[in-house]
Amino acid sequence: MKKKLIILEHISKSFGELKVLDDFNLYINENEFITLLGPSGCGKTTLLRIIGGFESPDFGKVIFDGRAINDLEPNQRQINTCFQKYALFPHLNVFDNIAFGLRIKKIDKHIMEERVMTTLKLVKLDGFEHRLISTLSGGQQQRVAIARAIVNQPKVLLLDEPLGALDLKLRQEMQYELKEMQRTLGITFVYVTHDQEEALTMSDTIVIMNEGKILQIGRPEDIYNEPKTRFVANFIGESNIFDGIMKEDYIVEFFGKEFECVDKGFNTNEEVEVVIRPEDFVFMPPSKSKIVGIVDSLIFKGVHYEINVIVENREYTIHTTKHRNIGDKVGLWVEPHNIHIMKKGEV
Repeated sequence: MKKKLIILEHISKSFGELKVLDDFNLYINENEFITLLGPSGCGKTTLLRIIGGFESPDFGKVIFDGRAINDLEPNQRQINTCFQKYALFPHLNVFDNIAFGLRIKKIDKHIMEERVMTTLKLVKLDGFEHRLISTLSGGQQQRVAIARAIVNQPKVLLLDEPLGALDLKLRQEMQYELKEMQRTLGITFVYVTHDQEEALTMSDTIVIMNEGKILQIGRPEDIYNEPKTRFVANFIGESNIFDGIMKEDYIVEFFGKEFECVDKGFNTNEEVEVVIRPEDFVFMPPSKSKIVGIVDSLIFKGVHYEINVIVENREYTIHTTKHRNIGDKVGLWVEPHNIHIMKKGEV
């Protein structure tokens, strides 16, 4: 059983009349890569700053390793933070930037040198110790910022959108490197982002937030495949959402036709919402399909086509490697396990 390293109990925080966090409860396991994901203003950075000690909650407790730490300063916590703005010292070289915290703690010189050089290898900057910060690329500066945080051997590393300033290709490379780094270090990473791809790529657990509250917690594949609300379905990837009727367990009706699904536990003939991801639709001959539409638009996305199909005066999105022409009449099919049912009105 995993150990709960951080427990947040009934955390509330307001700035003036704006309530940013509202009775927020969450636990974070030891050695976990957990991502706080949500739109700007949802409270994720405020929550990170409360964990790190840079903000104090109005109400509630922050418990770390079994001990309440609300009154501890940031430097008294076994937690380090890597911000989006790296805040490196331009007048110091790479080695001295990374060693800065160790020098403040008056760590033995030989131990300090060994830890800095080991950390440089970990972030793939061995040989860069004498380079000035101004000569480094954005990705290299980001690695220095992470190295400076982890050289202190914290139990938790907080990362506040650290890849935001990087270009797309470098950002994707760093996603895999950060995940590998977390595995190697064996410490807890708490990561803040509004980027769905980052969250899905790196996380063990994703916490979807909106308006200071948790909407859903789960593994990336569970949140993607089993969204609990319309907001989550739309925020994580693209979704086609339409009205349906749950006729009975495992049978749902939409577009006036009945389909098998894998959901149960709804009332007989309960009104529901049906979610189908764009990549889960399959083209088939219209004569053999329960769903028939007309291709309205087509965009080539590199690895697939994004095709919009009009069905009963509404537009739905399909991702497919199959080319279709605008105006084509098409049939659509979806496997029962790719039909997800949500309660009506869950936002």
